[in-house]
Amino acid sequence: MNARSRWRLGANTTALLVAVVTAFPIFWMVLSAFKPKGEVQSLNPRPWTAHPTLESFRQVLSVDGFGRYFVNSLVIALSVVVLSALVVFLAAVAVTRFRFRFRTTIMVMFLIAQMIPVEALTIPLFFMFRDAGRFAPGIGLNTLASLILVQLAFSLPFGIWMMRGFVAAVPASIEEAAQIDGASRARILWTILLPLVAPGLAATSVFSFIAAWNDFVFAKTFIISATENQTLPSALLVFFKPDENDWGGIMAASTLMTVPVLIFFIAVQRKLVSGLAGAVKD
Repeated sequence: MNARSRWRLGANTTALLVAVVTAFPIFWMVLSAFKPKGEVQSLNPRPWTAHPTLESFRQVLSVDGFGRYFVNSLVIALSVVVLSALVVFLAAVAVTRFRFRFRTTIMVMFLIAQMIPVEALTIPLFFMFRDAGRFAPGIGLNTLASLILVQLAFSLPFGIWMMRGFVAAVPASIEEAAQIDGASRARILWTILLPLVAPGLAATSVFSFIAAWNDFVFAKTFIISATENQTLPSALLVFFKPDENDWGGIMAASTLMTVPVLIFFIAVQRKLVSGLAGAVKD
């Protein structure tokens, strides 16, 4: 075996080990969701079960308001994806194709915004939405709009910085040729540039969807008394009890929460792979 073959074997073995380590928590979560309660709480856990059951899933689906919480999380995540995709695309075009003052400063601010911990902004944002609700009740506390806006604000800096690379990878000569042919700026933007950077929008949308779908901190902080506006991560608290946690219910609920993320990822995976490859070109 020559050096190249040994290197390839080592690389494949390392990749396989990393994949196993990464996938093991997901495997254990799904397995625990199908285990009987006695096996889940056993002091000698086994990586299999001879008596799979759907009892934990029935318990989760029987939680009062579970369907409502699911719809709330879905509305928030999809709203963030659509709004962020629109704003990210237009902002990335602006900072890439146009020259204006403080352009570099704005891009640096986008990077700085990613460095601030979410926990450090939770309390200021709480007071901001509390005061905003006095003038515009629709975006105040206890509303889904507050969660959509805050998730949108956190997804934009990363999305704009990432999309900048995709827009820059598109030759400006294509737009210039379209202008010579008489195409307007709006037509160039939506019929020529948008399809070319669609893989980048798919890549940023995945990150936006996952962040909004899994949010717990803001949902728990902003939704105080309006229980009908709670989200799925908040609903998991039902299975955390002072004396003993219901790990079967927790794992079943977590498995159900993972399904929409997998569906969304599968729907955009082709564009996501080409999008991540395109991001390296900048």
